Amino acid sequence: MTYLFAGLSAFGLSIILTGAVRKFSLQRQILDTPAQAPKRKIHQTPIPLLGGWAIFLSFIIIAWIVALTTTQLFGGFFLPKYLIGMTIAGLVLMLGGYLDDRNHLKPKQQILFPIISALIIIAVGIGIPYITNPFGGVMELNKFSWTIFSINGIPYRLILFADIFAFLWLIATTYTTKILDGLDGLVSGITVIGAVIIAILSLSKEVTQPETAILASILAGSALGFLIWNWHPAKIFLGESGSTWTGFMLGTLAIIAGGKIATALLILGIPAIDILWAIGRRVVAHKSAFVSDRGHLHFRLLDVGFSHRQAVLLLYTITAVFGSVTLVTRGQQKFYALLSLAIVMFMLTLAVVIAYRRKTSKT
Repeated sequence: MTYLFAGLSAFGLSIILTGAVRKFSLQRQILDTPAQAPKRKIHQTPIPLLGGWAIFLSFIIIAWIVALTTTQLFGGFFLPKYLIGMTIAGLVLMLGGYLDDRNHLKPKQQILFPIISALIIIAVGIGIPYITNPFGGVMELNKFSWTIFSINGIPYRLILFADIFAFLWLIATTYTTKILDGLDGLVSGITVIGAVIIAILSLSKEVTQPETAILASILAGSALGFLIWNWHPAKIFLGESGSTWTGFMLGTLAIIAGGKIATALLILGIPAIDILWAIGRRVVAHKSAFVSDRGHLHFRLLDVGFSHRQAVLLLYTITAVFGSVTLVTRGQQKFYALLSLAIVMFMLTLAVVIAYRRKTSKT
């Protein structure tokens, strides 16, 4: 009942807070206007930003209520310092997103906030001690460790390779959802799917982490409440803060759930592979790998004739199918699932590119 209560509470609070954030954004004129990037914007009128604040606040408020009124969140491996770190790290991303949505920061300024947030998560002890080899054995990442200081008997350590891997992982997941945020409801919906899968996986015999399941349920409810407002045609957008924090949280939960990197990769496989495709395409064309364009899969689907909702539902379906595979596969099977996802994405992208070229050649 705790999972259901936490998720439904976050869902209801998110709906209310999204309306409040939308009103605030309209009053402050913090809007996404088509004129800012006419080649990439698909909406015709200015849309309020800052929607990520509603998801973040819903998640943090309900998580702390559960933590302070029950023993189910802090009753096991999940320590209070973890939730404190997630709260502070989230606030850093929210602040950075707010400044970017209002002042349009340069990329060099934008990246400072995800870096600081990732370092905070690592500092409170959320890390990846080892990576499981799908063909057998594990790669230990915690061989080189130094205790920096202790608070109330709780040590705070620097674990060299584990911390480096966790840092790179969090930056990657943060920017994966940021780049994916191109269609109404796409990122918020995939966040719901991913959080539900992590919640179910956390209750499995392999993981057995009810604390992680509670957090994932809260994240799913928070994102779903926002999706009510964000579904096409969207009344509010995630903004920089929401598009980065959702990926950041999925990445963090994957670490907390026993370093389920393969699980998160299957959930975020669509944007991850799309990013690699986009970088390769730009490099071949002698363009900067980091310049935004309309070459991403979700834009191409619109270009070849998919409606906005059809494109989003197709990507939902792929995410749900491959994400659910993690619930019934182990070790080597997950590797083959990742390989299958890569092949499906390659074939889908190739088909869309061919259809797009045929369509443009006729006009």
